[in-house]
Amino acid sequence: MNISGATIIRNGVKLGFPFIEAIRSVLPLCDEFIVAVGDSQDETRKQIQALADPRIRIIDTVWDMSRRTGGKVLSEETNKAIAECKGDWVFYIQSDEAVHEHEYTTIRGALKRAQERPDIDGIAFNYFHFYGSYSTVQAGRNWYRQEVRLVRNHCGIRSHGDAQGFRRGNKKIRAINSGAHVYHYGWARPPQVMIEKIKSFHQLWHDDSWIEENCKSSQSEDYFRDLGNLVPFTGTHPSVMSRVAATGFEQFIINCRDHYLKKRSLKQALRDFLRLTPLGEHRNFTLVRG
Repeated sequence: MNISGATIIRNGVKLGFPFIEAIRSVLPLCDEFIVAVGDSQDETRKQIQALADPRIRIIDTVWDMSRRTGGKVLSEETNKAIAECKGDWVFYIQSDEAVHEHEYTTIRGALKRAQERPDIDGIAFNYFHFYGSYSTVQAGRNWYRQEVRLVRNHCGIRSHGDAQGFRRGNKKIRAINSGAHVYHYGWARPPQVMIEKIKSFHQLWHDDSWIEENCKSSQSEDYFRDLGNLVPFTGTHPSVMSRVAATGFEQFIINCRDHYLKKRSLKQALRDFLRLTPLGEHRNFTLVRG
């Protein structure tokens, strides 16, 4: 059984993506790794080349920003990377995610179980969503608790929507839970870096008029609004993230949260409580016991 890794990245240095750490966290599980590097205005491609790993193959792409509404360009770029994968399975890791080396054995065990079951299309992971710092995570179920990151290759499975999940045709894929975790760092950048990242993110979803109207602020705290269900993270980070996660800006998000809780209305408190319940929770795949 051969495993391909795949990711996409564009302007990763400029926007503070831990894309090198994401690649390195998955490489030990892969026989090859495809990186689709979009048309960047920074040192993104050079940093990937500097890894000098023979398993890594870069494909150069141009992002079609006319397809940005709804994040479609992200799934299109992901499918370009997957199309280059030769393995029996594809481990798709986003450029702000990582897996923990302590869970490699668990992941390999899930792969073995899935390989023996032709009815299984993918393998799901539990999620830690870091928010505002590397020591606080989201507990609300409005942040997806599980998502598929390993998919069977050569059987018509494609990245869907904004590249969060996958489909076979128009149908959700069938997946088992790996029991392992993905560490999601998309909202854990230093405050000022986060401003540029969020604006860039919105450019993949909205047109220029929406961006002009809604992304005026230069104050980073204006972009951290989901503060009602933050909890401390008490585990360890993947070793590839140890240097990045040592960056200390925890006090910033603590201050934001304290201010939010003091000003929180009854309506906001109710909303935050409901986000801790399964009410309205969406799953992007069909979970199969395995």
